[in-house]
Amino acid sequence: MIKKYTYGRPFPTESVIVPFESEEGMPEYGRVEIDREKGFSFSCALEAETIVYGLGEANRGINKRGYRYISNNTDIPHHHEDTYSLYAAHNFIIVAGEETFGLYIDYPSALTFDIGYTRSDRLHIFCERADLDLYVITGDTPYDITKQFRKVIGRSYIAPKFAFGFGQSRWGYKTPEDFITVVKKYRENHIPIDTVYMDIDYMDNYKDFTINEEFGDFSRYVADMKEEQIHLVPIIDAGVKIEEGYEIYEEGVANNYFCKRQDGSDYVAAVWPGYTHFPDVLNPDARKWFGEKYKILTDAGIEGFWNDMNEPAIFYTPEGVREAKEAMREFLDKEETVDEVWAIGGQMTDLANNAKDYASMYHNVNGTMVRHDKVHNIFGYNMTRAAGEALRELSPDKRCLLFSRSSYIGMHRYGGIWTGDNKSWWSHMLLNLKMLPSLNMCGFLYIGADLGGFGCNATRDLLLRWLALGIFTPLMRNHSCQDTRYQECYRFEHIEDFRHIIEIRYRLIPYIYSEYMKAALTDDMMFRPLAFDYPDDRIARNVEDQLMLGNEIMIAPVYTQNAIGRYVYLPEDMMLVRFKADSGLEQTEMPKGHHFIEVPLNEVILFIRKDKCIPIADVAESVADIDMNTLQLIGYKNSSYQLYDDDGYTREYDLEKHSITLRQ
Repeated sequence: MIKKYTYGRPFPTESVIVPFESEEGMPEYGRVEIDREKGFSFSCALEAETIVYGLGEANRGINKRGYRYISNNTDIPHHHEDTYSLYAAHNFIIVAGEETFGLYIDYPSALTFDIGYTRSDRLHIFCERADLDLYVITGDTPYDITKQFRKVIGRSYIAPKFAFGFGQSRWGYKTPEDFITVVKKYRENHIPIDTVYMDIDYMDNYKDFTINEEFGDFSRYVADMKEEQIHLVPIIDAGVKIEEGYEIYEEGVANNYFCKRQDGSDYVAAVWPGYTHFPDVLNPDARKWFGEKYKILTDAGIEGFWNDMNEPAIFYTPEGVREAKEAMREFLDKEETVDEVWAIGGQMTDLANNAKDYASMYHNVNGTMVRHDKVHNIFGYNMTRAAGEALRELSPDKRCLLFSRSSYIGMHRYGGIWTGDNKSWWSHMLLNLKMLPSLNMCGFLYIGADLGGFGCNATRDLLLRWLALGIFTPLMRNHSCQDTRYQECYRFEHIEDFRHIIEIRYRLIPYIYSEYMKAALTDDMMFRPLAFDYPDDRIARNVEDQLMLGNEIMIAPVYTQNAIGRYVYLPEDMMLVRFKADSGLEQTEMPKGHHFIEVPLNEVILFIRKDKCIPIADVAESVADIDMNTLQLIGYKNSSYQLYDDDGYTREYDLEKHSITLRQ
């Protein structure tokens, strides 16, 4: 059961698509306090063994107890364990204890979740304004509560099938030859690949919806790539460069489609192109206008996009620079004490993503000027919504790949996400694993990380282990930052190890795609904590580095440097499946309990549940080459599997029509 409580005058985020009448009085769980000065507060006690799930893309573990989290979408590439905010705001949690209930706080500004941080036995959620909708969800189990929530926020975005192939990306591919070389090297080494991503350097001077003149006839270039079974996926940033003669800039200015300052002038901030304006995607007319610009690239044959910098990130503003210059002039006349040096250094650092800058930007919402920091967390959602709505209108029957960096619940209906700029750290690989079920809880199914890490220098073993996790995520992309070590799979010794790992991905695509589609069409989860499937198993409730995937398998990746394997807990008898380095396949029945499983760098393991099986395909070098007529079932004998498969391209998806039962 779901009950809605309305406080003040909430901003209509449209994250919930099912209408609810607001309830009167105090919610059944916890205590709500409303104060026009102090804002909104929800609090409740936490018992010793209560687990708190949720928050989607957030730091730390599956169980969110013991720390503070702030929903405040932030461009933060250098996140550590003590980071409060990441790129997204997913305000859904489940408190699972003696009493189990879910909470969704629909509030598009900064919202703090103190989950046993200030006091270990207390949950405290608060924000500065009491203008929000609180949804309280009751159910028998956390899984039941999640399914109820998923029903009211709408169906998850469905990606085309080619988007389940492996993708290579790097910020640093600049010329047509760079992309051609990447494709050539993958094909020469017979490493499967379907997508190559185009970061900001493909544009003309970082201008959205433009192409660097070096690409010549871009339509021809895209077509040539498609002949190699390669889909090019360009990046689109939030900032529109201020430049006379740039059509999109001039149209936006002429039609008042950009965010404003308080005085009504167009808001100015710097990102990659230098000084830019931000499209006012909270204004329906501006949102439609910006979305229609994607046609420039779809007309050239592009079938996928990734939206970036859409928190929106701000490097600096003219006002911030002026203040910094004035402070520096004053500093030059002072004695350079430690305090003064530290102060001026901090001011320079604070030029980026400064709260004062966000508070000086305004949106036109139905004729009312709304200060940006009051609705900050839904900017990225609405930028991706702009693209999603436009692409559906441009091609009503055709799916397009679309994912974003910044997000809010509701955006899951329009696109997927990748989890932002991470590092080539083992800890970030583990964080990637733990985010997967939390993101599914919030409706995000098409998800993945920058495999190998975006920043810092990847090592061979880290990349192999991260790829072995990434073969299970819908988005499988190797992405790195310029000025870091090149980490394309063909650049390391023993290329055959990388080839083998990625081949396993393609052998598993029939299963991964099937489970993804079933989860999307039934408002279910693809990745789940063990506790959701084994709620009465005390050990399973506390395992955070193993996940259930679909209804048949459990994954347990190795995420530790120099490890020869790992300990695994089996909550029931399972079949250990080992994809061996010689492309062979080994199946071993394992009893319930604790086991140490050796996993060489060039092998992948998974576990199939008792009396179940999964389909695997023959090796293929692209999604289009997967032969669905030669599938093999692995797992327990005399079992069956319901396979979903469609054309992977149109929007004609129907669970009953496209499902068949395969039997061993």
